[in-house]
Amino acid sequence: MRIYLIRHGRQNSRLCNVDVDLSPEGFRQAALVGERLFKKNIQAVYSSDLIRAVQTAQAANLYWNVEHTVLPELREISFGELTGLSDEEIAVKFRDFKEKEGRMEEDIPYPGGECAGDVVCRAEPIFRQIAESGFSTAAVVTHGGVIRAMTAHILGMPLSRWRSLGHVLENGSITELLWDEKQKRFTVERFNDYAHLEAYPELLRSGWKEQANDTASIDVKETNGE
Repeated sequence: MRIYLIRHGRQNSRLCNVDVDLSPEGFRQAALVGERLFKKNIQAVYSSDLIRAVQTAQAANLYWNVEHTVLPELREISFGELTGLSDEEIAVKFRDFKEKEGRMEEDIPYPGGECAGDVVCRAEPIFRQIAESGFSTAAVVTHGGVIRAMTAHILGMPLSRWRSLGHVLENGSITELLWDEKQKRFTVERFNDYAHLEAYPELLRSGWKEQANDTASIDVKETNGE
């Protein structure tokens, strides 16, 4: 069974993990990933319950026309007290935490939020449920923290180093997992594949220009995953 993990499309805000709509570029990214996977016989699509993931799944599913199931267990890692803040605010208010996080010596939770281990605990049962659903292929639209944490877990990496997977995890990228029914385990077949976006530099994270009414830059710098 193959699971295509899709990072949601670009959202309308760069503030930390706010639950907002996709931007026009986000809808384009979703359409491109839907088209990219059109011939992969997607039989079911799942998404987190956050707006950006739901809308990405809906837009991509126009190419697949399969049942869409929304699962809150697939939502982004909780950033706790960092939620809704700008990069500049986080740098000042949570300087000590960011320095400790950057050393990657332990899997520390965000203040008032989750750590990678917490994400694995809630997401892994869902991944296994999907793998044993009887489908041969499924798409899962989720978030950077979930994709990184679960990939690190599957690879047997220390979860303290989950953020070392990909300097930039592109919106609309594909990470592919293969479920071995006999061994009851996943393998990682590809990670952060965004070939379908490369012809459109404006859709890459490096091309996300600052918007007039939004000066935060968290998502551009990949500070907080999402």
